[in-house]
Amino acid sequence: MIKKLAMATVSLATLVAAQAAAAEAPAPQDAPAAEEQQDGAAGQDGSGNGEIVVTATRQATFVQDTPIAITAVTAETLETRGLTSTADLGNIVPNASFRQAQGAYGPAVTAFLRGVGQHDSALSGEPAVAFYIDDIYYPFLFGSSFDLLDLDHVEVLRGPQGTLFGRNALAGAVNMVSKRPSFDEASAKIEVTVGSYDRRDFRASFSVPLTENMAIGATMLSKKRTGYQRILDFTCEMYRRGTPQLAGSFPFASAATAWTSGSVDDCTMDHLGGQDQRAVRGQLYWEPAANLSVSIIGDYIDNKDDIAADYVYAIDRSKVTAAGLANLDTAYARWSVAGQPAFRYDERFITGDPFTTYATFRDPIPAGTVIAGNTYYNGSLFRGGLDHGRDSPLKTWGVSAKVVYGIADNIDLTLVGGYRKMDLSFSFDNDGSPVSETLIFHRIKEDHFTGEVRLSGKMDWLDWVAGFFYYDGHAFNGAQPMGMQNGTQRYQDTTYDPVSKAGYVNLNVHPLDGLSFTLGGRYSDDKKAVDFNNVLDGTPPGSTVFVPNEPQSTRFVTVPGETRFDWKLGVNYEFSDDVMVYASAATGYRLPGFNVRPSQPSQAGPTPGENLVSYEIGAKTDFFDRKVRVNFAAFYIDYKERVLSVAGQEARLDNAGAPVTGNSTVIPMAQDGATTCRAYSAGTDGARNPAAGIGVTCISRTFYLNSPGKVKGLEGEIDIRPVDGLVINGSFGYSQFSAPDLDALPATSNKRVLRVPDWTASAGIQYELPVPMLGGSITPRLDWYYQGSMVYSVTRKDTNQSGYSTFNGRITYHNEEHDFDLSLGATNLFNKFYYRNLFVYQDIGNAGLNGQPAPPREWYLSLSKKF
Repeated sequence: MIKKLAMATVSLATLVAAQAAAAEAPAPQDAPAAEEQQDGAAGQDGSGNGEIVVTATRQATFVQDTPIAITAVTAETLETRGLTSTADLGNIVPNASFRQAQGAYGPAVTAFLRGVGQHDSALSGEPAVAFYIDDIYYPFLFGSSFDLLDLDHVEVLRGPQGTLFGRNALAGAVNMVSKRPSFDEASAKIEVTVGSYDRRDFRASFSVPLTENMAIGATMLSKKRTGYQRILDFTCEMYRRGTPQLAGSFPFASAATAWTSGSVDDCTMDHLGGQDQRAVRGQLYWEPAANLSVSIIGDYIDNKDDIAADYVYAIDRSKVTAAGLANLDTAYARWSVAGQPAFRYDERFITGDPFTTYATFRDPIPAGTVIAGNTYYNGSLFRGGLDHGRDSPLKTWGVSAKVVYGIADNIDLTLVGGYRKMDLSFSFDNDGSPVSETLIFHRIKEDHFTGEVRLSGKMDWLDWVAGFFYYDGHAFNGAQPMGMQNGTQRYQDTTYDPVSKAGYVNLNVHPLDGLSFTLGGRYSDDKKAVDFNNVLDGTPPGSTVFVPNEPQSTRFVTVPGETRFDWKLGVNYEFSDDVMVYASAATGYRLPGFNVRPSQPSQAGPTPGENLVSYEIGAKTDFFDRKVRVNFAAFYIDYKERVLSVAGQEARLDNAGAPVTGNSTVIPMAQDGATTCRAYSAGTDGARNPAAGIGVTCISRTFYLNSPGKVKGLEGEIDIRPVDGLVINGSFGYSQFSAPDLDALPATSNKRVLRVPDWTASAGIQYELPVPMLGGSITPRLDWYYQGSMVYSVTRKDTNQSGYSTFNGRITYHNEEHDFDLSLGATNLFNKFYYRNLFVYQDIGNAGLNGQPAPPREWYLSLSKKF
């Protein structure tokens, strides 16, 4: 089906090109000229604010004429501010939080706008921020950490953007626009960067006109650096510290780190957090007629990045159930030595340095091992000995085409089609020790076709766009979650087949000079067929054939779906060419999902979808001959339906569905319907009563609750260019969430949305100083980024992270005659320590508190040359 659709799109593009060869209808006169659309940085010389042309309304408009909250920045601005990926965009976008996902969720970007988003990259859910590159929709968070490669500019639209961008635009959309090959002249650019952690980056790009109306361009990229977190050989480190008794009989990792009378002064055996990337992207741009343009793009990306850095900074054995401790202690006891402290999982595995870890991402206990008193190592050949490596290989490629045909004066037909394929694998080791308590491996394969057809027109009193969107995808997730504490080894084999169809109309009516009304509507039909298989290993000792434990396995087929109409209403008024005010209201939604991590069949089931109404008022202003630009907005979001995921525990059930007797008691959590477990106490609880949850064995569970709420906030951006060469810019954002479920929590609880900052802010200053004696100029720049406080657990205020500031610095020498730049810069200039993410495993019955340390200060030297 996908191949047929792709062929049909190409055929249609060819037919349009053939029919248009003789047609010479002029391009729409009211749209910004093609040269303006490509020269997004016009006016960036310090004489005044330049106009970036954006396509946020599905038509080319200047950013200051677009009546929505939108942050648009050029590729040059991103480079000078030290931002190189989508994970960095949140630094400069008000009320945004874009960051690398916590290690358990793989090499993804978690994206939040105005408090709306998703931190879990599982395919069961839907991201709330829609990512587009050159009009092509990217459906999954995996692979969305795009290197900002060959870009003209990036547009970040606060949401919802349901009427124009549709699928998964509940929180907003990120629209990336690449540079177009030039018809005018051949050009090329080479950039080489070296820096901290043996950083070696190389970029090369070129643009070549083939004829007066056809050009090609390509960009190649290679990035490599050593990880900033060191994996230490635990036994070597214990000897180096003078505490060999804490290592028991656990072996050295290799001869290179084997301790022999002080022969080793560095126990490093590997690294996490490093990069190893290669990518190539090519584009053909053709204008066979004055009213027709054709763009064809292809790319290939091969990443072998390290797994993200992860640090266990606290271990509390009291958080683990009695059954879990029995499994932990009997497994670790293999390396206990008589007369020495018992070898067990405790504080000895906290390295004391967030940039080091003992995690090895492998299980040193061989497959088929039997350990007395341990329900995980029961002799099955399909348990133990797992080794998934310490990188997260990702290969993806795609092709796309875009055709714009001027049907008549001021009426355009746009056809967009693209196909993409992805293959990703990653693992996660959460305990920070060389013995695996939890080791998870994922293999994800995905491919999809996306297409769009739209008509747009511009008149004196009306701008309009109408279109149809289609998306057809297929994804596979093969996972191997090891749960030594729970005594389970699971094998997941799940397929997802989403299909989305939508039609939309957007009108912008101008009844009077300066006054405009916006009316938008979109009808969507979304569904996602799921075949879920979560099989528990039940293989008896000695058997070489896998035997599933069917009563404890979870299998189901479901088709979450929804048909929905979304709308947008807006009004804006231009008091002058430099002052515009606007107000709008819009709706958005996110599909229902299901529990992707059930620990037993009782946990299988659907999760609710989400929908909201967002209200916004704002102003866009320029002052002093456009030397000062101030944009601001206030918003209020009414969550009609919102999914709240709560980590908890429940009684483990036997094959007959009855609670298993044990040493824990189920107790309610602060949220309605959610439960957790504590140690069973005969004095407090009385006699064991498993049916009532008293004296049971517990297992982790995620509860999905509907928690409607409200979000309100403010945000603003400012850009000042008082004199030639001097640029000052900044932004701020504040958001506050409230919901009945959160308001009802005890005072000791966190009454905030998890993983969403309350404040964001940024500021930067640069000055271009002409230096004739050096044949060019020198431009120093300093940037400040502020991330407000974050909470990561409803009940654990001790895991809250206070707000923090970071700085980037850069000084660039530009040579006019030879057109090259030499830059010396640093990210995290003052070496601020903070965690990108925290994961409170103690909330789900594990002993650890994990943090993902952000990189320390990194220096770099970059040389770029244009030809």
